[in-house]
Amino acid sequence: MAEAGPLSHDDLALLDATLLPALERHHLRLLAHSLRSLQEIVGRRDGALPSQQEREHWVDQQPVVAGDPGFRQAFLMELDRAACQLDALAAALGRSPLALQLGDLITWVDGLARARVSGSSPLPGSPAPPSPG
Repeated sequence: MAEAGPLSHDDLALLDATLLPALERHHLRLLAHSLRSLQEIVGRRDGALPSQQEREHWVDQQPVVAGDPGFRQAFLMELDRAACQLDALAAALGRSPLALQLGDLITWVDGLARARVSGSSPLPGSPAPPSPG
């Protein structure tokens, strides 16, 4: 059976196995989806993020975006936000953004959740939490 998106069945199972609160689980899924999409754009799982031009070209090739300029713009903005977060996380871990693993994302988002629940600041070296909407 063909997969409906960039996240494999195994990816989804790994994400669903977390015990994160709903807000962080949602953020984790968006970030993981974006990571896999960015990897798909350039056809590799290592190295630098695709350029803005590469992202726009890829998004324009997606059937779900065809004929919906508002969704196109929202999708590109989401990819841009995720790219910034992935770049910061990768820098904190000393690796390239496309080399990040889902486990890295889970660990980071778990740290954000713990910080939010305890009222403390995020883990040292962690990128800032995502801004709402």
